[in-house]
Amino acid sequence: MTRPAAIMLQGTGSDVGKSLLVAGLARAFTQRGVRVRPFKPQNMSNNAAVTADGGEIGRAQALQARACGVPLHSDMNPVLLKPQTDIGAQLVVQGRMAGNVKAADYHTLKPTLLPRVLESFARLGRDADLVLVEGAGSPAEINLRRGDIANMGFAEAADVPVALVGDIDRGGVIASLVGTVVLLEPSERQRLRGFIINKFRGDPALFSIGMQEIAARTGLAPLGLVPWFPDAALLPAEDAAGLDSRSYALSGDAAGRTLKIVVPRLPRIANFDDLDPLAAETGVRLELVSPGHALPGDADIVLLPGSKATLADLASLREQGWDVDIRAHVRRGGRVIGLCGGYQMLGRLIADPDGIEGQAGDAEGLGLLDLETVLSPDKTLRELRAHDSISGVPVAGYEMHIGRTSGPDAIRPMLMLDGQPEGATSADGRVAGCYVHGLFGADAFRRAFLARFGVASDLAFEAGVEATLDRLAAHLGASVDLDRILDVARGR
Repeated sequence: MTRPAAIMLQGTGSDVGKSLLVAGLARAFTQRGVRVRPFKPQNMSNNAAVTADGGEIGRAQALQARACGVPLHSDMNPVLLKPQTDIGAQLVVQGRMAGNVKAADYHTLKPTLLPRVLESFARLGRDADLVLVEGAGSPAEINLRRGDIANMGFAEAADVPVALVGDIDRGGVIASLVGTVVLLEPSERQRLRGFIINKFRGDPALFSIGMQEIAARTGLAPLGLVPWFPDAALLPAEDAAGLDSRSYALSGDAAGRTLKIVVPRLPRIANFDDLDPLAAETGVRLELVSPGHALPGDADIVLLPGSKATLADLASLREQGWDVDIRAHVRRGGRVIGLCGGYQMLGRLIADPDGIEGQAGDAEGLGLLDLETVLSPDKTLRELRAHDSISGVPVAGYEMHIGRTSGPDAIRPMLMLDGQPEGATSADGRVAGCYVHGLFGADAFRRAFLARFGVASDLAFEAGVEATLDRLAAHLGASVDLDRILDVARGR
């Protein structure tokens, strides 16, 4: 196939910073006047975004598209796996739900997906000067090489050059880079054009010998030594693994923070970047509570986040005793907010007659709202604009859910969407929920919401994300050989 100018960043492992590097490079090249598009053949994440063409892609590709200044499109991430259990996931192909698959079955399915991946890549490249491709995990996972579409399998099929990314912060970066090259097939090694060391702390001169040794032992050109970028925590994380390193940032310093919001960390938490704008507020202390810990009794608000497997996460919530904590919180006069899957949990009943999330059946909800939810095969995916029912301020966000929720408490909607009610509120106003993701990113809504609790806000959250992307681009511009990367992508 004739390919567009492209380069693929593959890592020596997961969470080495590929997503952030692609986002920063996308902004840096876009600032140079290059038409850039992000692409990830296969992603696994429950943090997703709705696209302009009515599909869904991983949140990392959404951030990368934002860095390019272009609308989100399902071709940017043609295969998305959204884990529902330890061995199974919902499969999304070119933005549309394609069923549920077990891990063992998916490995036999992958080769049939490669044509769709190549189709999306070619289509995306028609409007681009440069496509920045992100790999998944590591190409050295030789047990997964057969039928691979995420790393070298894609790179060879699409004839794309590759740069390897290593994470020096976790240690062993020389061994991981050299070892990765050794484990590749000869044809795969020939596709490598260089390497990038990411997350470096300290004096770069102290690693000059390390860079030389990696180059000598692999034959690869050093493309950059990227210093640690502390502001990475201000950008949406790719998946739940990122929460482990972000929890300290979410909790923050309690001094001077007047509103405490606690969030139970559900096993299949989804679209948790809903929390980021609240965590960024100087008047808010947002605490993510891990399993094995009770929900703090001094919370002002308990926020139930989105979930990829509502029934399973509801069962886990009960196993932790968090349902008891939440009811005690309400009796003390505390407030509860549910978003998407968390909203479904607040009702009296969740029914799954078709076994969408597993075995067909139903489960009793928390009973804090007089509502019932029925899960169904059709999936709602849409960007939207609504208004807060209390203040009337605008809200911009998106819906991404399976199921319909109705009941008496819906007569008191949380939002108004095109003149129609969205969500529900209890009679005393202390419990509320809706299906809309991203509403706390809307500055006017968030400020009006916080004002009800005496918290003043002047935070411009979305503008802050843009400024962080600009700083990231400058950060990479000073530490990565952008000209060489562009030459490699163009086949020079």
